[in-house]
Amino acid sequence: MKRLLARILPRLDRYIISKFIGTYIYSILLIISISIVFDYNENLAKFSNNHAPVKAIIFDYYANFVPYFANLFSPLFVFIAVIFFTSKLAGNSEIIAMLASGTSFRRLLKPYMISAALIAMLNFYLGAYVIPHGNVTRYNFETLYKNKKRITSASNVQLQISPGVIAYMQQYDNNVKRGYGFSLDKFEDKKLVSHMTANMIQYDTISDSRYHWKAVNYKVRTLKGLREHIERGTELDTMIMMEPMDLVYSKGQQETFTSPELLRYISKQQERGSQNVVQYEVEYHKRIATSFASFILTIIGASLAARKRKGGMGLALGIGLALSFSYILLQTVSATFAINSGLPAMLAAWIPNIIYAGIAYFCYRQAPN
Repeated sequence: MKRLLARILPRLDRYIISKFIGTYIYSILLIISISIVFDYNENLAKFSNNHAPVKAIIFDYYANFVPYFANLFSPLFVFIAVIFFTSKLAGNSEIIAMLASGTSFRRLLKPYMISAALIAMLNFYLGAYVIPHGNVTRYNFETLYKNKKRITSASNVQLQISPGVIAYMQQYDNNVKRGYGFSLDKFEDKKLVSHMTANMIQYDTISDSRYHWKAVNYKVRTLKGLREHIERGTELDTMIMMEPMDLVYSKGQQETFTSPELLRYISKQQERGSQNVVQYEVEYHKRIATSFASFILTIIGASLAARKRKGGMGLALGIGLALSFSYILLQTVSATFAINSGLPAMLAAWIPNIIYAGIAYFCYRQAPN
């Protein structure tokens, strides 16, 4: 195995990759540890007042807090890692020795790109498939023990659940998955063909199938030309193409969906004609764009730190931190523009990468060769 690895990756590549990955993991552990200390001190009173169990604090909150914020600020950790260990290599004249031996700066970037690819794939997998499940547990903990109230009800809810089918509820309570003052209208060729009303409608949470509702005290009017058929009853089990998540939106809800779930939700809402999907589209594209940021910020960091400077890594580290924080800030600003001003979600997610790709190219051209 070692011989195979040695053939695939020369010693220089293995040396740089080990430095990169090692420094990346070290920076995550250091900064996240500090974040946990500050977060615990800030929320200690809330945990005590709400009698949060120690097991829940550790496994429900912080076990999901750590991967979420580590993945969220991964571009920052990549930048710090690259700046730190590359500046150290340059300070020890190792970069000079590599370049003097005939290795071009472009060739020198190969192990950097391999490391960035490994980090990017890990970040995408965690962000798209693992962390959303942990966010559900963390949000439930915050609701119980941090007094973060979540929206659990809605009034005057109206939505198109399929072409020509309009549902309406006067009041909906997500805690018990129950709606009041329900009506369902079906249209064909812009003509009303069916009108259903119910005093109450209850979602069946234990059913094997989705979209299973129970209507209480219902009435169905079926219109065929000039004829009208009325059906009344106490209870009716029926399939209505809507779910509780379609009726109530909570802040950060998009972060609890895996990427396949996001795609299905976006597609379903667009078919219904809903306009409230921008934040879901931004979240979906941001997960991909953030993964590619590892490559861009690695090039910038390596280009800035590869030159040996008098005074050490201070200047390179300062520029690197400023660029990484501005990248994260630009991500937030572009996402806000997409939600509030109609900027396309894909463009909003990729604007930071487009801008910083230009900065990366400029830094690469200025790097030592």
